[in-house]
Amino acid sequence: MPSEVEGGAVPTASKGSWTSFLKSIASFNGDLSSLTAPAFILSSQSLVEFSGCWAENQALFLAPASESDPQKRALLVLRWLINTLHQQFCSRSEKYGNEKKPLNPFLGELFLGHWDAPDGSKTTLISEQVSHHPPVTAYCVENAQHKIQIQGYNGQKASFSRTIHVKQIGHSILTLYPPGSSAPEVYLITLPPLHVENLIYGAPFVEIEKFAHLSSSSGFTAKIDYSGKGWLSGKKNSFTAMMWSENDKKSSEKHPLYSLDGQWSDTFAIREGDGGKKSNALETISSADVKLSPLIVAPIDEQDMLESRRAWQGVAKGIEKGDMDATSAHKTRVETAQRALRRKEEQEGRSWKRVFFSQPTNGQEDGWEKTVHGLIKHVSSNLGPSNWDGLQPEKTGGIWRFDKSKAQAASKPYHEDAAEALGLQGDAVSR
Repeated sequence: MPSEVEGGAVPTASKGSWTSFLKSIASFNGDLSSLTAPAFILSSQSLVEFSGCWAENQALFLAPASESDPQKRALLVLRWLINTLHQQFCSRSEKYGNEKKPLNPFLGELFLGHWDAPDGSKTTLISEQVSHHPPVTAYCVENAQHKIQIQGYNGQKASFSRTIHVKQIGHSILTLYPPGSSAPEVYLITLPPLHVENLIYGAPFVEIEKFAHLSSSSGFTAKIDYSGKGWLSGKKNSFTAMMWSENDKKSSEKHPLYSLDGQWSDTFAIREGDGGKKSNALETISSADVKLSPLIVAPIDEQDMLESRRAWQGVAKGIEKGDMDATSAHKTRVETAQRALRRKEEQEGRSWKRVFFSQPTNGQEDGWEKTVHGLIKHVSSNLGPSNWDGLQPEKTGGIWRFDKSKAQAASKPYHEDAAEALGLQGDAVSR
């Protein structure tokens, strides 16, 4: 098949630029995100939008909040988490035929929206680019009626060694209130590394590698081991997961309460115990059968200037038309304005104000923050070697948390320097 030969999936008109792109990343020593990819692999979607992938599976996202049994509740969280991986890492390659290179968000870029949940409640999404050097996106997804929230922050560092490798830096935290309880239950989610497969064929897709942990304040822990298709065997996007109780001496990674196995992009099974040959599946989850809820975003002309789709609409139109001159002009305008504003802020001794997120003050952490730090310490210290770096604020521009007081006070226009940040001084319309 054409995709099985070098460059086989690359459009004929793009073969030269694709070959040049591969040569450039092979010899590049800096941040790969700064490289310009060929037009056919560029996305009109900014990386700041990817936070929405956490809760498109609304029914699975909300299910743990209604479960009274802590063991079953932890399993429901793990079930939801595995299913989100399909939306996060392969929905674009399925839609377009290959993974697209997203736009690099600018500092202060926002992506706001909500889902109408199956039961009529509302789940909100707030995503903000809180740092540019290093690039970090912070996000918060919350359903107030069901008392469930996931928040976190994610930085990515890309490098090249035979293919593109991406180290995810940061973590996610799911918080829920069990039925009838006034005390929150907290789950720490670590972020696994990624790499890109099929790059040489021009049909790249994401593969997750190594492992990640899910650790809860209720004492349940899960380890997810990722593997892909090898030279001789295996299937792409494969994984196994074990869930055990830290509070039960008979339970451990080798003697789990539940095991999961399959393909995170397709179908996986949930089994009791270690998932041996005689173990029947308690449930089988297929990504094709999970109903996704559409994210509702305001029309572009009603969005704030800093909201992603309005800010990048000129770039998106250029990519859609295949007009790379227009795409480059709009993109360069924003990037130039950003550099100029950073110089101005430095000269004036001030920094960009984040709209929805803040950093916890040392020594003044609340009980929730202390619980999170306890889970981080547990994963980092008690669960053996890890490919996760834990808390490393120097790599993410700090520790980022959703600031409810900021969110309650926020209103459009979200920032007084929005026009200047986009190179639109005196012009209220992004064009």
